[in-house]
Amino acid sequence: MEHLKPFTISELKTILKKRPKETKFGEHILLLSNFTNIYEQLIKLDVTYVIFGIKEDVGVFANYGKTGTCNAWDAAIKVLLNTQSNAHTHPKKVLVLGHLEFPELQNEIKNLSQSKKKHIIAARKKVEIIDQSVSFLVSQIVQAGKIPIVIGGGHNNAYGIIKGTSLALKKPINTINFDAHHDFRAEEGRHSGNGFSYAFAEGFLKNYFIFGLHENYTSDQIFKTLKKLKAIQYSTFESIMVRQDTNFNSEMDMALNHISSKRFGIEIDCDAIQNIPSSAMTPSGFSVNQARQFVNYFAHHENAIYLHICEAAPTPDTETQVGKLITNLITDFIRAREHI
Repeated sequence: MEHLKPFTISELKTILKKRPKETKFGEHILLLSNFTNIYEQLIKLDVTYVIFGIKEDVGVFANYGKTGTCNAWDAAIKVLLNTQSNAHTHPKKVLVLGHLEFPELQNEIKNLSQSKKKHIIAARKKVEIIDQSVSFLVSQIVQAGKIPIVIGGGHNNAYGIIKGTSLALKKPINTINFDAHHDFRAEEGRHSGNGFSYAFAEGFLKNYFIFGLHENYTSDQIFKTLKKLKAIQYSTFESIMVRQDTNFNSEMDMALNHISSKRFGIEIDCDAIQNIPSSAMTPSGFSVNQARQFVNYFAHHENAIYLHICEAAPTPDTETQVGKLITNLITDFIRAREHI
């Protein structure tokens, strides 16, 4: 693949920090030795999970957001590989594939301004290139019978992941989205705010549940649109955590009932987690432990088919914090799946 940078043994050795009488996660993962046909390689391997990153923030830029999501993969992989290998973490079930990177597109947006409409239009065209790579890679992984775990980039990549999974299965899928935002904006050119609306309009997404939607950042028009569509349901952050009209666990039960009839993806937008460096960091959001409980709950269902963690935007000062968060979510997902 043109945009795929494979994860190599030399990179692994550089990242690993071995300690006496300890075994690290990265010492037991698998890597691909041949990338000429990823599907053919994967189908032969006794692994369940294929982890890869997406190093881009073009989609965030195209949605007038704060860039930096291209840094999440590096932050995550450093921590993940140095996590302990034990009966609870299951590293032998994992293949680390590498990451998709788009240096030309990343360089091009550095010369664009979000205040100029023609620049936004140009950026949205570039997102379509990213979509193609994401959907193709995910389709190869799912066709091989593996579960993708996708890290980094903007929430624009939900479209490519949903499309790739749907194409591999030859039918639409459902999705649960842990998010402060609906990402169901108009089909106005691709960006991080309309991945789900595009996937829905094109028939790749069937039932969609938005968990923890922030009432202050959702327009009246969107609320009216969502209420008209039976395939889309949501709960708001305020109803759960502020007014306490309902509670976290009962809302998860309701969401599962909406999506679990067919294969579904789990989307975690780090914007929804309080004080996590992200493209739209919030001072009022769910806790890290609630995000972990959420992943654990939905991953326990047999129809969960992928995990996507996006929108984290670490700085050098917060790289370890973000890396630990994403690593916890990855290992929670794997632990839950292994106990089905």
